[in-house]
Amino acid sequence: MGTEIAADFATLGEEFTRNPHPVYAALRARGPVHRIRVPEGAQAWLVVGHAACRAALTEPTLSKSWKDASPALPLARLSAGENLLSSNPPDHTRLRGLVAREFTPRRVEALAPRVRALTGELLDAMLARPTGEADLVEALAFPLAMGIICELLGVPSLDRAAFRDWAEQALSSPDRDTRTAATAAMTRYLVAMVDDLRTRPREDLMSALVRTTDEDGDRLSADELIGMAWLLLVTGFETTAHLIATGVLALLRHPDQLAALRADPSLIDNAVEEMLRYEGPVETTTYRFTTGPTEIAGEVIPGGGELVLVALADADRDPARFPDPDRFDIRRAAGGHIAFGHGIHYCLGAPLARLQARTAIAALLERCPALSLNADPADLSWRTGLLIRGPRHLPVRWLP
Repeated sequence: MGTEIAADFATLGEEFTRNPHPVYAALRARGPVHRIRVPEGAQAWLVVGHAACRAALTEPTLSKSWKDASPALPLARLSAGENLLSSNPPDHTRLRGLVAREFTPRRVEALAPRVRALTGELLDAMLARPTGEADLVEALAFPLAMGIICELLGVPSLDRAAFRDWAEQALSSPDRDTRTAATAAMTRYLVAMVDDLRTRPREDLMSALVRTTDEDGDRLSADELIGMAWLLLVTGFETTAHLIATGVLALLRHPDQLAALRADPSLIDNAVEEMLRYEGPVETTTYRFTTGPTEIAGEVIPGGGELVLVALADADRDPARFPDPDRFDIRRAAGGHIAFGHGIHYCLGAPLARLQARTAIAALLERCPALSLNADPADLSWRTGLLIRGPRHLPVRWLP
């Protein structure tokens, strides 16, 4: 492993942003753990390969709490308040238990009619364009994902554009001051929203979280409510929107797979799993910090709050787990991918993301029989940073 920098992600540029997989594969060929420099300038340890990544995701000496981060790390915190992605057991266990009481499969499934309706409304507007062209990110993926999560949580429609801008800046801007300012702006908004819900509760998930208590009378504190609102809003629409966009892009770049899905729409559930494996919306995990020397796949990472990133994008392209991993195949047995994580931090919103992706993509293909990409794939602009993966825009065309 060594302590030398194996890859400086700040210098890899647009080619890496468009297609990071060869870089990860080259690192994986050399071993499971590497010293790297992240785009923000900090040094970190990167874990690659399916087995090593799964092990890292359940390693108890890797903390999610910023309290365990080395003070020498030149990084700004990515979120507001205490939430599931910035806590460890027993705090994490308590928080997840309280949130899971309200974020139930029944509540998610109850959203299915609304997801179908909003998808239909967005496609109506898109297909009414006389040019027969649109940016699928702006016309369908983002407004659907943001609309559903904002309705679920109770964010007014007029605030959604600002919220999207804050989220993208906080998660992807290479400039630390920009990320800090966006996080502060969103935190102020969430504080005001939670205060309002305390006095004027509604029938949305956020109001339910304000009210919820367990059998012992425990409830979320003000800081925890802010943290949960951040987590559900930001991860709730960012990741789902990019899952839809990258999924459609994969289909358009693989006409045989697109034709197979059109011929047998019942493949949509498995197709979504392959989309998650092939180009999931989370490239590397949120931060983990060493609380002691940590052994991953035979390599030891020093303690003392060292930053550790787990490359989900590489784990799901590891040939040791998925044969011919760079081939997009909607009939593949894609189970076992870790696009939603693994262990106690497995994504609570996975069922909602899957619901929206299969609904949106199935409806799009049904209503656009001649859908095609309206740009050279090499010209697409992708989100920067190592956290969120997806195209900023996805130009498509159809026969009007």
